[in-house]
Order: sequence, then structure tokens, then C-alpha cells
Amino acid sequence: MTTPPIPAFDAAGFPVEDALRRVETAIAGHPKAGLFQLADEGFGDPFCVLVACILSIRTTDEAAVPAARRLFALGRTPAEIAALDVSAIDAAIAACQYHETKAGQIQVIARRVRDEFCGNLPCDFDVLTSFHGVGPKCAGLALGIGCGQARISVDVHVHRVTNRWGLVQTRTPEQTLAALETRVSRERWIDVNRLLMPFGKFVCEGALPRCSTCPCLPICPQIGITRHR
Repeated sequence: MTTPPIPAFDAAGFPVEDALRRVETAIAGHPKAGLFQLADEGFGDPFCVLVACILSIRTTDEAAVPAARRLFALGRTPAEIAALDVSAIDAAIAACQYHETKAGQIQVIARRVRDEFCGNLPCDFDVLTSFHGVGPKCAGLALGIGCGQARISVDVHVHRVTNRWGLVQTRTPEQTLAALETRVSRERWIDVNRLLMPFGKFVCEGALPRCSTCPCLPICPQIGITRHR
């Protein structure tokens, strides 16, 4: 029996599809979310996406994306990364927060993929989250971008924007993820992070969102916003 598609409206009638189209307009001219930018440059396989996501944790795209490029210039497959000294990995990603810890994590992941999975990172959520340092966000992005699976990945921007819209009423990104899976059509799941990450970074900012020039203003209830530009 075929499962009917999830309507693109929540219980309050928020127009998700309209909002995403407006967001696409709002972010025109701004840089893409880092992992999507790297994927466009050829680093879109599951392993590269996973590694780049680890680098992005607590690190801006402005630092994480060049760090990923430097690392992938040394090696981009699990076997090539596994063969690197951890000091070489660390030097390449030194601009990232917690780079020493991340260097060790990346080397261990690369060696596990090489030794346990014949060099091919499985498109499996449980396998990905079994790696130290990989949580639901990075696993979801690796599966969504690298494997083409329908996945929603929630970062601070997605969490903030969707709560301001009233699309969800949640306290944590994990709760937001579960709620969005019931309120956004599956074919749009990967677009949630692709669109809302740069939207939250450049338009619907944390302290002073740019409401006066935002294309979403006519449909946005501005929940929790007390000051804006």
C-alpha cells in the first residue's frame, strides 16, 4: 500500500512550499551552505561530506570549507586519508575549532572505512553514527547529499527559522528534526538544510533578523522576534 504524501502545511496552515520558494529568492547572491558548495566542487561523495561536516562543527563555513579543500588536496578517499599522519591532517584543518581532536577522529573513521567496509562508506545511518564525533546532523547530511536519501538535517539555523515560522514548537534540534519529518514533504527534506542554513545565517539572523527586506515577511508570524532590521 502506498503511503500518501505528507501535506506541505502544518496544523496551523503554514505554507511550507511558498516559504521555501521565498527563501530561495532571499538567499540569491549569498554563498551556499558549505557542504553543498563543496559538493558542487566535486566533493559530494558520502565520505567527503561526512569529513567536511565534522570540520564544520563549531566552525564557520569561512574556515571549514577552505580547510576541507586543503585536506582533500592531500587525500580524499578513506584509504588516502587513513595513510596520512594525524599531524598532516591536523595541519590541513588547523583553522577549525577542536582541530586536534577532529584530526584524530577523521583518521580513525578513514581507517575503519578502509578496514571494515573495503574503503566504501556505507549509506547507513547506524553505521555513520557509530563513528566517534558523528551525530544525527552530520549523518543526515552525508546520507542526503552523498547518498541521495531523503533526509532532514537540523542545525542552529534550521531550528531557529522553523520555530520563528511556527512550523515547529521545539526546544532542541532533535525535537525539530522529528517534527519537520511530519510537516515537510519528503522530496523537500534535503532542501531544508540547503536553503535554511544560508537563510538563517544571512537573512533570518539570530539577534537582528532582516525582516524588513525579507521575502518571507508576508507569511511569517515572526514568533519570538522582538527586534529586527
